[in-house]
Amino acid sequence: MLSLSMIVRDEAERLEACLRSVQGFVDEMVVVDTGSRDATVAIARSLGATVHQIDWPGDFAPARNQALQWLTGDWVLVLDADEQLRPEAREPLRQLMAQPDLLLINLLRQELGAVQSPYSNVSRLFRRHPAIRWSRAYHSLVDDSVAELIQREPDWRIADCSEPALLHDGYRPELLADGGKAQRLRQAMEEELKQRPNDAYACAKLGALEVAEGRWERGVALLRRGLEHCPAGAHPERYELLLHLALAETQRDPNAAIGLYRQALVTPLAARLTLAARLNLAALLLRLGQLEPAEQLCLQATNVAPEIGLGWYNLGLIRRRRGDIGGALVAYRQAEQRNPEHAETQQNLAVALLMGGDIGGAREGFRRSIALLLQQGRRQEAEQLQQQANGLVKLEA
Repeated sequence: MLSLSMIVRDEAERLEACLRSVQGFVDEMVVVDTGSRDATVAIARSLGATVHQIDWPGDFAPARNQALQWLTGDWVLVLDADEQLRPEAREPLRQLMAQPDLLLINLLRQELGAVQSPYSNVSRLFRRHPAIRWSRAYHSLVDDSVAELIQREPDWRIADCSEPALLHDGYRPELLADGGKAQRLRQAMEEELKQRPNDAYACAKLGALEVAEGRWERGVALLRRGLEHCPAGAHPERYELLLHLALAETQRDPNAAIGLYRQALVTPLAARLTLAARLNLAALLLRLGQLEPAEQLCLQATNVAPEIGLGWYNLGLIRRRRGDIGGALVAYRQAEQRNPEHAETQQNLAVALLMGGDIGGAREGFRRSIALLLQQGRRQEAEQLQQQANGLVKLEA
């Protein structure tokens, strides 16, 4: 028997899609509400979930631990309201849960709209065992308790599901722009770092945030500290530390960044988890004029994860630079199919069509790109592109 466990608050807009994605897969749905003022509770009950209401305890770990007491399943699937289970993952997960020595199954999660790292690994499917508990204030997880349990009972195993299991809509730029949420995350990360000053996970998260917000020296120091205390091998934190150090060094020392990306790519993780390093390294090599290795990296990326439009888009940029207009058009069409809202794909497709002699197609591509930029609130970019495109194809023709 499989139980769904959720902690929610004011999630009326997203909860229904989440719960419908697991109907027929889980045997019970338990939703713990922490003070919703919208229709969250009514929606959960209307879809067959059992709802419990608690006061918000301050962070997710104690809330998730309290939720465990209301579950009855042998296995627990934990989702947030901005996540959905992919139908394609149901059968692979059933097969894994049938293995009697499995304790925890890591799930590949596609990060919709993420600027970096289109996939992450989350430990959200595990046996309901009294020793498994949530910990940590920032991005609470069960990994610490699972590691302790396996040390005491070494016959248990952890497995990875190779089929992407979850879709996550929480990293879109407009959602991350929420200043209040960003401040709460920072406070949680700072508290985590106080408690575990050399913890690789905390150093990776806070170091990356510091670099992104312009505090380069502290950010790099945290990333290096985390790397120093992170064991070698298949550790996602090690990969993440190397990735963000490479990002930090890209402008200042491109050669150092290339070395860091290559170290990240030999980390023994699922290939989808290292897509960001592969694509970022390809973009850097393109910038430096190293077109052949850049193209090979993009071909690897599109082979590993053909569903990710960014790999095809970067491949189009590289092929166009190499003078392969036909190959660039093929790549841009693939990118367009996977991410039709990406204005840059439409713009570069239009340029490639123009170079190939398709004036009408180029005109339509420029128009689509301008319309998307306007829809996304990027008016200045739209006006600049309109002015440039008018000089090439006369958009009003």
